[in-house]
Amino acid sequence: MADQPVNQSNSDEIDLRQLLQLVERGFNKLGTIFLRLFLYLKKNAIVLFGLVILGAAIGYGLKFISTEKLKVDVIVRPNLHSKDYLYDVVSEIEANIKVQNEAFFQELGISSEDLKGFQISIEPVKKDVEKDTKKELQYLEVLQKLEKTDLISDILREEVLNQTEFNHRITFQYKNIGGEKIAKKLMDYINSNDYFKELVVIQATNSKERIRKNEVLIAQIDTIIQNYSTNLTKQQGTLGSGQVVFQNEERVNIAALLSLKTELIKDIEDRKIELSELTNPIGIINFGTPHQVSKAFFSKKIILIPIILLVGFFLFSFLQYLNKKATEMEARE
Repeated sequence: MADQPVNQSNSDEIDLRQLLQLVERGFNKLGTIFLRLFLYLKKNAIVLFGLVILGAAIGYGLKFISTEKLKVDVIVRPNLHSKDYLYDVVSEIEANIKVQNEAFFQELGISSEDLKGFQISIEPVKKDVEKDTKKELQYLEVLQKLEKTDLISDILREEVLNQTEFNHRITFQYKNIGGEKIAKKLMDYINSNDYFKELVVIQATNSKERIRKNEVLIAQIDTIIQNYSTNLTKQQGTLGSGQVVFQNEERVNIAALLSLKTELIKDIEDRKIELSELTNPIGIINFGTPHQVSKAFFSKKIILIPIILLVGFFLFSFLQYLNKKATEMEARE
């Protein structure tokens, strides 16, 4: 019984010694692998360096031979609830490009040859608000605690509208030199919908009529205020601050008239802005200039081709190694 603890201790020491030996062997094998890798790279350093230089030269040369893809970004704003129509018509154009619908594009004066490599896409213009979200929430909370006035309501409304995605980006990508002209023709097609064109005309007519009526009302208010100023000393009585009785005993609130005039002026300003923006169903805010499509680092030919050559060389060396081992195995058998 006394020998049992001693035997247990010796067994633990043996297990620990074996574990340390296994760890040591593992490190030795790992070191051997690194040394062999170093020797392999040292042996083939000239070849590898030559492949990098050759690949970079080929990639640089292809840059001048091949045609780089260009793109044009068009920022648009759908008017008169035409957002769904905008996305549908872009999908229609995209589908016709994929199937090369010559009849569709011939009506637009676009040849099938010009559409090679041509692409169209659309996405909402999203604002990067993640960083400022906390500050904006604090700002809105402060506004909500203030007295509810017209000014505060306008500020809150403006903040909400700023977070709403009204604008959208239509991107045209192409290799053909005439791609920008094609993009303009497609934008004309997008704005050629008869239903929305009629709505634009009706809305413009309504806005002009509203402006005319507002101007008439403002002129009438100015006349009333002018008569009040002229006949102020002739009035028979005054009812409170800003209120006066004319000869027909009609009560007039000058403060209310001035407030109404301010609202009418603001409405006229908004209507004029609306008329300037509402020229097409899809308003074009900015038709960008053509620029080269930016590529990821590893997609550039001057980087990609040397990597392909190096990977090919490593794969060839690995196959040579496997062939050598297979030959040795056959010789032993």
